Amino acid sequence: MSDFFSSGWSVFITIATLVSLAACLVLLVFASRRTPMAEDNSTGHVFDGDLVEMNNPLPRWWMILFVLTVVFAFGYVYAFPALGSWPGKLGWTSRGEQEADQTKASAEMAKVYGAYKNVPAQTLSQDAHAMAIGQRLFINNCSACHGSDARGSKGFPDLTDDDWLYGGTPERIEESITLGRIGMMPPLAAAVGTAQDVHDVAQYVLSLSGSPFNSLAAFSGKKRFTICAACHGADGKGNQTIGAPNLTDNVWLHGWGEEAIVAMVNNGKTNVMPAQRGRLTPEQIHLLASYVWSLSHSRQTAAK
Repeated sequence: MSDFFSSGWSVFITIATLVSLAACLVLLVFASRRTPMAEDNSTGHVFDGDLVEMNNPLPRWWMILFVLTVVFAFGYVYAFPALGSWPGKLGWTSRGEQEADQTKASAEMAKVYGAYKNVPAQTLSQDAHAMAIGQRLFINNCSACHGSDARGSKGFPDLTDDDWLYGGTPERIEESITLGRIGMMPPLAAAVGTAQDVHDVAQYVLSLSGSPFNSLAAFSGKKRFTICAACHGADGKGNQTIGAPNLTDNVWLHGWGEEAIVAMVNNGKTNVMPAQRGRLTPEQIHLLASYVWSLSHSRQTAAK
């Protein structure tokens, strides 16, 4: 009844339910009476010349079964939430049932994940069984954004390379999964200057990564880049403390080229990775982080 703001709906449903059950009993009592409507105990209706509709009462066992059904219904609405906002004498709720199931499932899963709780990611990455569990956790919780192969897409980081916005150590990955991340670049067109200035900055950014660029425009844009350096650093190598991307590599999360860079400067960008702390246990997050870490260290792990 949480969808209804007026208590009148609860009263209405309660009365309707009880009256309906009582009416069932009255109907059964009425039907059980044997009242002949003709001398031969028929209703007086004859079909096809010789088919007579009789007025026989319901069989006793059938009547008893109906009565027991109604009695059971009264007991049910007393014990369980069936009368409007009445919670029922037993206090049962579907939410409570779900929470009990989740508690039971968590207790059972704790036995599985507990074995990996204090094992370093470097060791877990060499455990095939642990990585199989981590992979299932990733597919169920992360693949919607990062892809089932973890290679991401435009706007969603590739987790198989060695480019990390917030750091690629097991501890930083675990922190990202636990707390989530909010990456925000504010619109900077007004701060950079004119449209030509934004164009020049874009050319300078392209030059940092070794991409084709206009050297004259890049030279001019370097002066304006000081505004961007507050987050990306004077050398453009980024800042993992705040999630500012490295502009000197060839990894372009939101698209490559002058047009994409100009759009980023003009419009800014906000990316959100939701926190998993309320959905996954610390043990699950630890195992998941170890799996994610292994994706970019598979070659080193295999070499060992």
